[in-house]
Amino acid sequence: MVTEILLVVFLIGLGVQLFYILIIFGRMSFLYKKKDQNPDSKTEGVTVIVAAHNEKENLKKLIPVLCSQDYPNYEVLVINDRSWDGTRGLLEEMMSQYPKLRTVTVEYTPKHVTAKKYALTLGIKVTKNDVLLLTDADCIPKSNKWVRLMTAPVRNEGKTFSLGFSQYSCGKGLLNSWIQFETLWTGLQYISFALWKSPFMGVGRNLCYRRSFFMDQKAFKGLWHINGGDDDLFVNLYAKGKNTAVVIDPESITISEPEVSWKSYFTQKKRHFHAGKYYHIGDKPKIGIYAFSHLLFWVSSISLIIIAALEENWEHFGIILGIIIVRSILLTSVFTSARKKLEGKAAVFWIGFFDLMYLGYFWILGALGYQSKKVKWK
Repeated sequence: MVTEILLVVFLIGLGVQLFYILIIFGRMSFLYKKKDQNPDSKTEGVTVIVAAHNEKENLKKLIPVLCSQDYPNYEVLVINDRSWDGTRGLLEEMMSQYPKLRTVTVEYTPKHVTAKKYALTLGIKVTKNDVLLLTDADCIPKSNKWVRLMTAPVRNEGKTFSLGFSQYSCGKGLLNSWIQFETLWTGLQYISFALWKSPFMGVGRNLCYRRSFFMDQKAFKGLWHINGGDDDLFVNLYAKGKNTAVVIDPESITISEPEVSWKSYFTQKKRHFHAGKYYHIGDKPKIGIYAFSHLLFWVSSISLIIIAALEENWEHFGIILGIIIVRSILLTSVFTSARKKLEGKAAVFWIGFFDLMYLGYFWILGALGYQSKKVKWK
């Protein structure tokens, strides 16, 4: 009786998993084709926005890259948010070197709002252009076509939001390999759903939207009390199938430096999961159903393999193991194709191992982040 129940659970979990892998995520991995690079119909002004709190060393590397983009009409606005590490002096020095650079200084943050949202709002209010392209101080655009590519859907296609992908630098060790997997996995999820005209999040490391829309919605109204969520929650609240586009091109991505310790990484992801509990109720099942079926699949498959081994039923053992292997091959194929389209890289390793590891990550760390009452931005 137990075996029969487990088999039913296994088949249900497997069916849902294959639907997501082949249909939802497979659309981007297997069916999406890069758009032809047509000349821009509009070279509307763009403002690149960076909110920085004690980011002097990162800004030294970032600003020259931002100010050398291949686009004729843009400015770079760095919001100096209560920094005490010499950021103000650096910005004043670099403004004389880079005419496109402007800066706004935030001296304090009111108690009833969160720091980054307040800083972004003050900066957005004084931008010269309506098209805004946001990134973080620890990010570097991969190419000088970043501004042109990321803003094209908003400038040329009448979209309100343009969602991009942000990669982390590759390094050595298990933590970095896991970060590469988890970042690609997150990107695959929100980009795939956006392609299906059902966007639910974006990342502030690579996000474009219109200033006029931001102001019409009264900035972060309804989100001020939430720590974090200036990117994913804002997108979740307002992005719709008709007003949102994704940019899938290795030259449109930004690259960030990853966390180097498990403790700092867990703190970062706890903050991300904390924001997730404020997603629209209709968006939570998009990933929740996959995560639950993922849990059912692995728990039931491992249980069935153990039972088959104990009963020395090697036929059933081989069938279940074979299904696990086939699913891992399909998932690896999806990841490999997605990585090539997003990052320009094809090699993806240890997907089966990280896929199993994702169980603990999502259900343990996710629960901690979901239940946490207070997180902060630096």
